[in-house]
Amino acid sequence: MKNTICNFSEIAPLKKVLIHRPGEEFLNLTPNTLERLLFDDIPYLKIAQEEHDAYANVLREEGVEVVYLTDLAAEAIDAGGRTVRKKFLEQFIAEAGVTSPKIAKHCFDYLNAIKDTRDMVKKCIAGIDISELKKLGSVSGFYATRDTGRMIIDPIPNIYFQRDPMATVGHGATLHRMWSVTRTRESIFAEYIYKYHPFYDDVKLYYDRSEPYCIEGGDIQVLSKEVVAIGISQRTEPDAIANFAKRLFKDKSNNFKYVLAIDIPDERSFMHLDTVMTQVDVNKFAVQDAIMDISTIYEITPGNGGEIEIMEIHQGLEKVLAKYLHLDKVELIKCGDGKRIDAEREQWSDGVNLLCIRPGVVIAYDRNYVTNETLRKHGVKVIEIPSSELSRGRGGSHCMSMALVREEG
Repeated sequence: MKNTICNFSEIAPLKKVLIHRPGEEFLNLTPNTLERLLFDDIPYLKIAQEEHDAYANVLREEGVEVVYLTDLAAEAIDAGGRTVRKKFLEQFIAEAGVTSPKIAKHCFDYLNAIKDTRDMVKKCIAGIDISELKKLGSVSGFYATRDTGRMIIDPIPNIYFQRDPMATVGHGATLHRMWSVTRTRESIFAEYIYKYHPFYDDVKLYYDRSEPYCIEGGDIQVLSKEVVAIGISQRTEPDAIANFAKRLFKDKSNNFKYVLAIDIPDERSFMHLDTVMTQVDVNKFAVQDAIMDISTIYEITPGNGGEIEIMEIHQGLEKVLAKYLHLDKVELIKCGDGKRIDAEREQWSDGVNLLCIRPGVVIAYDRNYVTNETLRKHGVKVIEIPSSELSRGRGGSHCMSMALVREEG
């Protein structure tokens, strides 16, 4: 075991993180495809990239090693050779919904002709317009008459939220079946990284994308060496949590004792647990006001014979967090300082979706100035990043990151 994954906390000093720099997938968003592709607006790519680069630079300045999805995916595919490259492209095209054998072959030939694997991966993410195949003379007959601008393979614009397709837990990871068909292909890249990348090919998986129940990483928060919190949300199903918990407890290389399943409203404004709650210090959590009213929390513990036991906890979130983290009390710092209009506005741009890079230090969008100032009043250092375009995708600094290594402590 190489121990290339180490994540036992949401707040321990962050040492290595996986991110994705937005690319041409943004250019293939149109007003007609926004709803299907889960966007509310079309980000301006140039500025979005500048903002994302500023985010990455902050991480580096804070001593965090930054690695990119396109690099790891390309390295994994290259490590597997021609056979794995062929397998990846055929699987990707099939999962993109290309049902015509003729068009599937055209897409395969087009993508496979891109010699640099990193560029090939980027093109998979960007999508393929029929006009690109027309230019190569690859289509004829019925397909040649179709309008330019028709996407044969949709872009994957949400993939800059690397928190969702996978999660790291202890020295292992989870690989996710995504809730939306639009996002299904996002986790294929992590699948190949965990199968073929020489640094990650022996990582233990507690969940796999081939399973029937949906789970997304924005709902998973590792609170300590004993506790993992998971949101039961619009995008994470109870059966997925149960299967994850069974495998986590079965792995005796860690000491996890509890999975806390927090039942949050099944609506987009909540979406994931990290949309309404993230830990920002040892005893401090940034929260959206509505989560404080949540009373349905389940304690999942190991049972006999590899099964699990589930018990409903009849306490509020504040008391539950303090109890399971062995603290006298925790502070719940409200989005927008608890003021309704400020909270609703800044919740929309992920005011409490914060990446903690060490205890009491977080990265936040600059536009959420009321929440940021409230955090500072509670002793939290807030490093702001520009966010006019990144925020259009409905996700913050926590969503944009996947911690690979934190200090174990």
